[in-house]
Amino acid sequence: MRIKMKGPLIQRRNQVDTSSTTDQRLLDSRGAADWVHTDPWRVLRIQAEFVEGFGALAELGPAIAVFGSARTPSDHPSYALAEEVGRRLVGEGFAVITGGGPGAMEAANKGASEAGGVSVGLGIELPWEAGLNEWVDVGINFRYFFTRKTMFVKYSQGFVVLPGGLGTLDELFEALTLAQTQKITSFPIVLLGVDFWSGLMAWLRDTAMAGGTISESDLDRMVLTDDVDEAIAAMVGGAQR
Repeated sequence: MRIKMKGPLIQRRNQVDTSSTTDQRLLDSRGAADWVHTDPWRVLRIQAEFVEGFGALAELGPAIAVFGSARTPSDHPSYALAEEVGRRLVGEGFAVITGGGPGAMEAANKGASEAGGVSVGLGIELPWEAGLNEWVDVGINFRYFFTRKTMFVKYSQGFVVLPGGLGTLDELFEALTLAQTQKITSFPIVLLGVDFWSGLMAWLRDTAMAGGTISESDLDRMVLTDDVDEAIAAMVGGAQR
């Protein structure tokens, strides 16, 4: 019976790879560069993103993630609100983490940076964004959404969520799911903007909860408010717990 060991991988019978060794393929510079697009190479890139993120944020200290639309213009009330949130969080001893983009994210980074705090941006490779906003003082740009999400959840002690689109909703429901399944604990989530979020909350209560697909405790994980003081108090209370 044919047997071949390829590092931790064992191959037997007709699954034995007889083409070449791994070292041979690594050291042979001839041929196409298609190998940089293969899944094993992607694993190394993913690993590198985790290492880079963990290394950059390991000593960050208490931090709160602020989410909101990249499309929020600088003269919109949500922009001013996000800026105030960033400033107030720094005043309570938190670093501020955003997605590093424009709009509400930029505003929160600006408020944190101008207040003398740590302003973090976790960017993502997108076809329509040029890079991190100018108010990011510590920035990491990721290829993979799931790596970036891990950094948000691992290094944030709570989420403040301003009006936003699909990306904002994605982060919100990711946090809710992790809290519901007890992957994270004592994780306050504030929806800042009653007019914007009330429709979603009503649907969750009157349709999802009424239909038995979620429970009241799931809704209780979120605080809906227009009051920055209430949002900050929720983050401070969560950190103390």
